[in-house]
Amino acid sequence: MRKIEMYDTTLRDGSQAEDVAFSVEDKLRITEKLDEFGIHYIEGGWPGSNPKDVEYFKKAKKLCLSHSVVVAFGSTHRPKGKVEDDHTLRSLIDSKARVLTIFGKTWDFHVKEALKISLEENLEIIHNSVCFLKQNAEKVFFDAEHFFDGYKGNPEFAVKCLQAAEAAGADRLVLCDTNGGTLPPELKKIVQAVGKRVKTPLGIHAHNDSECAVANSVIAVENGAVQVQGTINGIGERCGNANLCSIIPNLQIKLGYQCLSDEQMKKLRDVSRFVNEISNLRHFKRQPFVGDSAFAHKGGIHVSAIRKRPETYEHIRPGLVGNSQRVLISDMAGKSNVLRKAEEFDIHLESDSPEVQGILDTLKDLEHQGFQFEGAEASFELLLKKALGLHRRFFDLIGFRVIDEKRKEKEEPISEATIMVKVGRSIEHTAATGNGPVNALDNALRKALEKFYPELKQVKLYDYKVRVLTAGRGTSARVRVLVESGDEVHKWGTVGVSENIIEASWQALVDSIEYKLLKEKE
Repeated sequence: MRKIEMYDTTLRDGSQAEDVAFSVEDKLRITEKLDEFGIHYIEGGWPGSNPKDVEYFKKAKKLCLSHSVVVAFGSTHRPKGKVEDDHTLRSLIDSKARVLTIFGKTWDFHVKEALKISLEENLEIIHNSVCFLKQNAEKVFFDAEHFFDGYKGNPEFAVKCLQAAEAAGADRLVLCDTNGGTLPPELKKIVQAVGKRVKTPLGIHAHNDSECAVANSVIAVENGAVQVQGTINGIGERCGNANLCSIIPNLQIKLGYQCLSDEQMKKLRDVSRFVNEISNLRHFKRQPFVGDSAFAHKGGIHVSAIRKRPETYEHIRPGLVGNSQRVLISDMAGKSNVLRKAEEFDIHLESDSPEVQGILDTLKDLEHQGFQFEGAEASFELLLKKALGLHRRFFDLIGFRVIDEKRKEKEEPISEATIMVKVGRSIEHTAATGNGPVNALDNALRKALEKFYPELKQVKLYDYKVRVLTAGRGTSARVRVLVESGDEVHKWGTVGVSENIIEASWQALVDSIEYKLLKEKE
């Protein structure tokens, strides 16, 4: 089983993605997470480019890493300057990183137009830079920037660039598809050709501008590459980098290469979500292997089949990558969907029981009205328990009023909600303000109930979405409100539908609170 090195550049290349900005503390936390995951090399940043990366490398030296080596990144020395006086190379050495990576020009177009030097001078720059760094580091990796474009334009010069780095002692020659425009068939031919011209082990660094970064990385490995560079979730400049969350399971599970241990592989989804959280990015639910929808099943025929044999509609076992199978509830659902969801909620149902058909009929009627339970599983669990007599009412609404008032043109509106509820024999009448009518109503409801149910203080509203369901009816359209709530441990989704957005919001808010209280009392 051939071992493949995983080289993560989330902290450097990934940080160049739009909407992503890591603090030093963020980078240190991600470094520890990637080490726990088993990544071989973690590219921490460019120590000569900004104070943040200089600080990172100082603090990274104090980390107790078990599996990973932190790598410092930079470029070849500047034209016309002396290699030993170059600021970038000196900064790399000063970082005290055991492994150093530098990129150099391998596309003659860049050499002539960007650097304004001869091709021979560029070869000397590559050789001298790698040679100088090899005297001060355990390993030096050479990233051949724009290699595939360079090879297509001038293959002999592109290969000479690799040979210059090889002669200087480079430990890896990494072929970079920097513009992300190379397609798999041409990449395969180029990697095969290059492998015959150099002896140093090859690596691949692919960008995703043609949606081929994962495929190109896998093909490079199949044709001899021993190192794959990429980022978690594929974040990176423009359209992103090669996504390690897809590359690793494809190489290891599908093709039999050794990237991580089996136990480390089970942390893949956790690592994916961790990096998204630190990056302040939403989780992409349809992301292969690690997304919420990666092993989600909606059609009744599909669900019936996977209950018997999961491989009928799943290409791998989700547990291998730390994910899990999900069954969705919609108007496409059959009895198998209802039975499977009941199992998830620890509710025992017989397949031939009249309750199952009743639940299915109710579900389809509600979805016809506009309800949607795929993102509101808490509301569906409540629906199940109401149908089976397992639900319990915690309060009754006597009435509420919501007022929006705008006093001056340039001032924000004022929202206030007044509510009266009955809990047991007690009646609570209270009011609250908010930054909008729904927020005010939510605040008033909590204020009224927390006296009786203090556990509601743990509940936070994480997301609120409104979707218009009846196009063409303007402001009188029916709307669906999806609310995501959570406490210190779990998150759950609830739904409401009405022509009145406040009423739809009320339904979703009440479901959220009842779900929390029901779980607390179980």
